[in-house]
Amino acid sequence: MTDMSADEFYQLAIYISFGLSILAFLLTILRLVLGPTLPDRILSLDLLVTLGIGFIVIFTLATGYYAYLDMAIALGLVGFLATIAFARFVMHQGETNDPLIDDGLEQVDKD
Repeated sequence: MTDMSADEFYQLAIYISFGLSILAFLLTILRLVLGPTLPDRILSLDLLVTLGIGFIVIFTLATGYYAYLDMAIALGLVGFLATIAFARFVMHQGETNDPLIDDGLEQVDKD
């Protein structure tokens, strides 16, 4: 059995992390396409944002260039806001508060 140095183990862990991250991306995209309901698709989009942040962190650890972490933080903030917006959309789906739209719907002739 060969002894693995700390640097070799670190590189192996980075490669395994990249591989598992790509596998998670593919499975999440599959859920996005096949998701039977809108909340399933929204959840998979949120997971894609989270996996993107993880991928950026792994890339940062692999390259040692830590300026990418700012991009991961910004992606996390935008992803959080998008998830909140989608959740509000699903919660209020089918509701209208605009009286003009409601009046227009009532005046449609049903043949």
